[in-house]
Amino acid sequence: MFGFSHGGRGRHHHHASRGGGGGFDPERFFHWIERLNDGEHRRGGGGGGGRSRRMFDGSELRLVLLKLIADTPRHGYELIKAIETLTGGAYAPSPGVVYPTLTLLDEMELIAEQASEGSRKRFAVTDAGRAHLDEQAETVATLMARLEALAAQRAQGEGEGAPVRRAMHNLRHAVMDRVKRADASPEMLHEIAALIDEVAQKVERLK
Repeated sequence: MFGFSHGGRGRHHHHASRGGGGGFDPERFFHWIERLNDGEHRRGGGGGGGRSRRMFDGSELRLVLLKLIADTPRHGYELIKAIETLTGGAYAPSPGVVYPTLTLLDEMELIAEQASEGSRKRFAVTDAGRAHLDEQAETVATLMARLEALAAQRAQGEGEGAPVRRAMHNLRHAVMDRVKRADASPEMLHEIAALIDEVAQKVERLK
């Protein structure tokens, strides 16, 4: 069983044990990544002083996702990355919020699943979805402007740590995307954890 320590402002050491215990638990590994990801997003990235807050309420997020799907068919991970790109890396909704919202949009018949390769569900907007966007055009424009404003705020506030923050975002999303795939075996998860351990040790030895 692996163990990950979470200690305030201290350094985080990640250890993946390859023997003994109850074996590797992929679900615990994924939930740890989810908690790390969600915690970073709640901090906001735009100088919010670390307060836990939501960028959108449920109805607003539905409209944002619907607008992005109307622009081009996407699956959940692509939507998360699209929002992160629009905000300059300052915000991305967690998968635990995005995927249930997609399910709701599907049930509302505003989007429909498309045939796609692999296990990911890719969605396209329906005629009802486009009509709904037309009805809410003013609200949608306001929400998209909010994302753009957050990107501008992030750009103004970025300092020398920007490359590290960007790299951390890329690592977090790469790991999340990989461990969620159907072919993510315990051995592969051990290898991912070992790679993270190796990078952490190299960073600690930097002078």
